[in-house]
Amino acid sequence: MSYSPAIFTAAMKKMTSPHDALFKTFLGDITIARDFLELHMPAHLRERCDFSTLAMEPGSFIEDDMRPLSTDMLYSLQTGAGKGYIYCVIEHQSRPDKRMGFRLMRYSIAAMNQHLKQGGKTLPLIVPLLFYHGETSPYPYSTRWLDCFDDPHLAELVYSQPFPLVDVTAMPDEHILTHRRVAVLELAQKHIRTRDMLEISQAIGNLLNAWHLELDVVRTLLQYIFSRVILRNQAAF
Repeated sequence: MSYSPAIFTAAMKKMTSPHDALFKTFLGDITIARDFLELHMPAHLRERCDFSTLAMEPGSFIEDDMRPLSTDMLYSLQTGAGKGYIYCVIEHQSRPDKRMGFRLMRYSIAAMNQHLKQGGKTLPLIVPLLFYHGETSPYPYSTRWLDCFDDPHLAELVYSQPFPLVDVTAMPDEHILTHRRVAVLELAQKHIRTRDMLEISQAIGNLLNAWHLELDVVRTLLQYIFSRVILRNQAAF
């Protein structure tokens, strides 16, 4: 098959970004995308994927101001843990982004959110993959998002553990009363659904006497309690 210069000229005129058009044409072909992913996915992830189920998915998660510099492609496939996704980001920047790990995490979370909006009941596994062809070689920065923090070790401790939970519903009142100034807030929140707030009014009064709180703080607390009581009484009629 021969290609005339006119064909190439017409194709180039349609391209808003030559890089973008090239990658979307190639990786939009599912057979080429399958070859690409089977070659470049880490072995421990590749063995969990059924590439015969690979399919293109709609959606782009790159910010508008970054679109001239990046292309993204989203694929779905079946894994050993159910439906999963591979999210490919192709960087056209000549200068690498030292916060790329964070960008990949943000894009992955956006893809998870899209999955939930489409009816998913649990978070899907998103495997982000960066394709780089810039001037600096090799790619000089980590793609591990935790390395974007000043203290990656501390960040790993925070984000690999359950997040802190303050559950006032499970705290005994006696324990809450030892929490100094914030005890007023916690006690009110714990008992705000109580039918008769008078049951704890004495305890709240004692706390207000024991700890100096700014007038606007006390006023806001009382307004909140009264509004909840009024709404509850209205609902009862």
